[in-house]
Amino acid sequence: MVLYYCPYCNPKYQFKTQSSKGTLICGLCGEDLVKKPFIRLNQIIALVAASTLLLPLIYNFIFLIKNQINPPNKKYQANSRLMIGIKDKINKIN
Repeated sequence: MVLYYCPYCNPKYQFKTQSSKGTLICGLCGEDLVKKPFIRLNQIIALVAASTLLLPLIYNFIFLIKNQINPPNKKYQANSRLMIGIKDKINKIN
């Protein structure tokens, strides 16, 4: 649906009429109506700004839920057999 508007008149009181040439004109002032774009530049800028603020929050929220369902392995200490093997190799070098 293509929307037309008169840039000079109040949008509340606008009504469209068709001229003898077939173009749409404003019923109040008689000026040609201008086609309203579907997506404007300021809408694109607003979407980019909102996404830069919201995407990190959504990303953190997804990983928070993922870690609640499958908690990460919390083995922070090294295996004792591995440590003994490393100590033996160090002692052989010295």
